[in-house]
Amino acid sequence: MTDSNRIVLSSDHAAIPLRQAIARHVAAQGWDVVDIGPTTPESTPYPRHGEAAARLVAAGDCRLGIILCGTGQGIMMAANKVKGIRCGVCADTFSARMIREHNDANMLSIGARVVGEGLALAIADAFLAAEFEGGRHATRVEMIAALEG
Repeated sequence: MTDSNRIVLSSDHAAIPLRQAIARHVAAQGWDVVDIGPTTPESTPYPRHGEAAARLVAAGDCRLGIILCGTGQGIMMAANKVKGIRCGVCADTFSARMIREHNDANMLSIGARVVGEGLALAIADAFLAAEFEGGRHATRVEMIAALEG
């Protein structure tokens, strides 16, 4: 994994405005944002966007990723199929912090039809500010990784 401040953002068509708001917000905090779209509102399949973002994180091109779709669920499921990805859907700041601290999540998924912009920005902040605690949690993360084969 990279030590850089590069973060990838992607979404389906349902979450473009919220993704762009998050991109501006995290860029203002010093993150090097890699926004891989889409940019037009035509219907687009969320699995492609979840996979594309996950591959950048898994390859080490980006340190972290934030992905969005209507509920956050489908795009998260697609991202988690990529080896090395630990992505969780969060609709609150506590969960966003905990998936980093306890699960060493490297991607966050947000439902654009579930949370508003203000809460989404707070969720992103909580995720990005948290650090993996290691210790007893490292053993559990290793167990998750072992399931990948």
